[in-house]
Amino acid sequence: MKIFFFIGALSAALAVALGAFGAHTLHNRAEAELLTTFETAVRYHMYHALALFAVAFAASQWPQSGLPTIAGWLFVAGTILFSGSLYLLTITGVRWLGAITPIGGLALIAGWVLLALVAWRG
Repeated sequence: MKIFFFIGALSAALAVALGAFGAHTLHNRAEAELLTTFETAVRYHMYHALALFAVAFAASQWPQSGLPTIAGWLFVAGTILFSGSLYLLTITGVRWLGAITPIGGLALIAGWVLLALVAWRG
């Protein structure tokens, strides 16, 4: 689906911008542990921006299945919850935001499982 290609491209651009922000701005302001957390957020953000391209491909290959669409929205939600909570934790220092991160991680895992299921069913 075109929407996931579009969101994937914008998400990848945002991941690059946030990575640059972290490298050029946060390195002087945040503790080493928080910088590592921010880098993890950027890395998973980029992985799942690219995953949205896989979703667009899967949707074109198996248009009869609704699972790629569900997987795509799980990747979008998971990226927002996982990476977004880590970005906010790093910038604000509010530690309870880390409690949101695993929910995002579960959404990302579910998205990958659905993509595997689509390919398996073919």
